[in-house]
Amino acid sequence: MLRVIAMQQTGVYQLVCTFNNGIVKTVNFADHWDAFSGPIFQCLRNPEFFETVILPPNSETIEWPNGADVAAEFLFNIGETIVSQQTDPVLSEMMG
Repeated sequence: MLRVIAMQQTGVYQLVCTFNNGIVKTVNFADHWDAFSGPIFQCLRNPEFFETVILPPNSETIEWPNGADVAAEFLFNIGETIVSQQTDPVLSEMMG
């Protein structure tokens, strides 16, 4: 099962997510607003609210205080790879 194991905000509506498969991706939510429907996701368009994102302990993905969360698989699919086993020989060795 794919999980987010680390997350860092890098800009407005932008996160860097590290996944348990060793791949690190930049996720720019501003490019994907059309994929988020329903009132629970409308709050995310407010930059101050977006910044309240967390990766709770023992969680598989990120979430916000209003209960909105985004599946790790979705984040993985929309993210742009910045580090992978193919681009980082040290990571490739670690992941075996």
